[in-house]
Amino acid sequence: MLLQAPNPLNASPLIFPALECIHIIGFTLSVGTIALLDFRLLGLGLTRHPAAELAQDLAPWTLVGLAIMLLSGPAMFSSDPDMYYLNGAFQIKMVALLIAIVFNYTIHRKVAAQDASTGGAKVVACISLTLWTSIILCGIFIGFVGDAIPR
Repeated sequence: MLLQAPNPLNASPLIFPALECIHIIGFTLSVGTIALLDFRLLGLGLTRHPAAELAQDLAPWTLVGLAIMLLSGPAMFSSDPDMYYLNGAFQIKMVALLIAIVFNYTIHRKVAAQDASTGGAKVVACISLTLWTSIILCGIFIGFVGDAIPR
């Protein structure tokens, strides 16, 4: 018989919510900076600044937010792995997160560096905003959606 050590995140009713706040701060920082650049690519704000310059200025903040999010997320997952792993919203969130990060550091970055307000840049910005919004919505729905895989 294998005994599991209790997870420290479950030791206090305040630890998990505090970690969740840290996760949300990281998400806000990363998604917020990406959204600023996307709105610039759409021509909806910060039009006095070239997109390439804005992308370069926001890149460190985006990376810090992603690091916070990617460190706090697995810690939250460890509090109840079965609940998260089997949750349909969580599964969609993880797939969308992978796609969004790859998209952000490949196509999105290349389009922003070209500093063009073309139709293609607008499509890339819309795809980016859709991916990040879907991740946020799936994160919210984790608490409301049951198991995708029945136990």
